[in-house]
Amino acid sequence: MADFGIDVDPGEVGLDEQRLARIDAHFRGYVDAGKLPGWQVMVSRRGKVAHFSSYGVVDREDGRPVEADTVWRIYSMTKPVTSVAAMMLWEQGKFDLSDPISKWLPQFTDQRVYTGGSAAKFSTVPATEPIRVWHLLTHTAGLTYGFHRVHVTDEIYRNAGFEFGNPRGLDLAGSVEAWAQLPLAFNPGTEWLYSVATDVLGRLVEVVSGQPLDQFFAEHIFAPLGMTDTGFYVEDERQHRLATLYAMPAGGRELVRFDQMGKAALTPPRVLSGGGGLVSTTRDYARFTWMLLGGGAYDGARLLSPRTVRLMTSNHLPGGADLQAYGRPLFAEVRYDGVGFGLGFATLLDPAVAKVAGNAGEFNWGGLASTAFWVDPVDEITVVFMTQLMPSSTYPLRPQLRQLVYQAVTE
Repeated sequence: MADFGIDVDPGEVGLDEQRLARIDAHFRGYVDAGKLPGWQVMVSRRGKVAHFSSYGVVDREDGRPVEADTVWRIYSMTKPVTSVAAMMLWEQGKFDLSDPISKWLPQFTDQRVYTGGSAAKFSTVPATEPIRVWHLLTHTAGLTYGFHRVHVTDEIYRNAGFEFGNPRGLDLAGSVEAWAQLPLAFNPGTEWLYSVATDVLGRLVEVVSGQPLDQFFAEHIFAPLGMTDTGFYVEDERQHRLATLYAMPAGGRELVRFDQMGKAALTPPRVLSGGGGLVSTTRDYARFTWMLLGGGAYDGARLLSPRTVRLMTSNHLPGGADLQAYGRPLFAEVRYDGVGFGLGFATLLDPAVAKVAGNAGEFNWGGLASTAFWVDPVDEITVVFMTQLMPSSTYPLRPQLRQLVYQAVTE
């Protein structure tokens, strides 16, 4: 099985080695220009690593280089893991996708929807539809994120202490309780809005399974897949492997070390965030992508059935709409045109509309610190890209990586 190194000649799996080298040349330019501290990329085809490279440093101050086993904050790349956990429970008959989440989270029984006013004084009406499990999985629940800074409900979240973190003293259950008291941005199922929905889903996993989220992940996903370096924080003995988090301030030109947020990965979190709490390695996350490419199974471990993976990676937006038509135009980890959304993943509907190379049916997501992955079942390709620069909208790393990978596919 693939581990840290390249285990197949690129030509054997229809990839051009010289063309793959263009990936490294392109992204080296970002580091040499001071735009990224360092990066790592793994390109696999048919479950075999054909390209694995790193460049730069994980800490600009002490000069530590990127290593094969560097640990990265993957932020929203946690969401697909939480979605897989939920669908594992769904496969056990624990719930239906159309079930109201109030069956397990009664605080969501009487939701109200924002209709007008300021964040300090706003009006609401009763929701016409309960939040259902599939609304959480598809980000159509009407929940939001405080860091969006687009709608009044975003400000209401910030006023309640929810921006990039959670109010001091709250755990996951307490955070979910607080979100349930805030107004929805719209009636569930009527729009797409990137939100804390996957954190609520993580709490649903806890209640339905009877296990804390970290324990469920470790026992049912990480151990079976051999993901030995993935978790909600980095223990003392591994902290020398953790990459430093950097940020590009709005309007800035120089990377800034962002320990204020980055140090959260050094200690066990109070909130087990299914929406953005995990750290991982390129190797570990690649194993997760190989499981998805394998229809729910990898290395003798089956987490999901192939039909469940197909269901998760189909577009669930009503009417087959893309995010451009159904979503609110704001920050997310993917472009909107030609892209739909499944149960935990963005899914490519039309490469021509999206103006990207690839195949319809490819599914993907990314993280706040510019990490990214995708799985292409048609070409049997999986790609994992790691770096530590927030926000992920700073540079067009993801579309550039796509075109560089696909121009190297010759078979």
